[in-house]
Amino acid sequence: MRFASLGSGSRGNATVFQQDDTTILVDCGFSIRETERRMARLGLAATQLDAILVTHEHSDHCSGVGPLSRRFQIPVYMTHGTESSGRCGEVYAVHHFHSEAPFPVGSIGVMPITVPHDAREPCQFVFSSGSARVGLLTDLGSITPLVVEHYEDCHALLLEFNHDADMLAEGPYPAALKRRIGGERGHLSNRQAARLLTQLGGDSLRRLVIAHISAKNNERGRVLAALETVYTRIDELVWADQEAGCAWQELA
Repeated sequence: MRFASLGSGSRGNATVFQQDDTTILVDCGFSIRETERRMARLGLAATQLDAILVTHEHSDHCSGVGPLSRRFQIPVYMTHGTESSGRCGEVYAVHHFHSEAPFPVGSIGVMPITVPHDAREPCQFVFSSGSARVGLLTDLGSITPLVVEHYEDCHALLLEFNHDADMLAEGPYPAALKRRIGGERGHLSNRQAARLLTQLGGDSLRRLVIAHISAKNNERGRVLAALETVYTRIDELVWADQEAGCAWQELA
């Protein structure tokens, strides 16, 4: 299995997962034209997509889902709560799923996991094929036992390091927005993400992709400082940014 980010951050998110002849796009916060441009960098075309999976209805994750689905007749998978928000727009075809109930999309197994975030029925995913397991975990404000349980055996993980708590507190955002981001249903700080990695144990994890980094409330140096105690157990560290995303990451 392999995966890549088309872009990660508050101005748009999308991640591709591929195994054999199955290609899945998770979220689409870009226009059709921009999505196609970013997919082309990976040697992909939108016509190759077998499904679009949606984590939640915030615009940086779903604004492009409806247009892309309709243009290329791609089925969309989302929770009932996400669809009920109405923010994903009309789609070609919709399939509902329940968190903690696995389902297949072609040759890829999908496990949706409930996460604490300020949306209707948000989730994140663990993807599997054979013995390979890849986790996607962004847009949550706190770590639950359920999250630890489902992500502890991942071989690769795209993990949110959204903000540095001190930068957020001292930064330019209004107080209400600071409370939202730093709250239990907001986004993970560097310290929270690093703490999760220690809880996961690191026995299986070999590739860590740093994702959903705030442009105003974080810096790479602060991410690395938070990772000092756990980084030695990870073979490869990759950055997924807003403009470039990250290149294909391949798992045997």
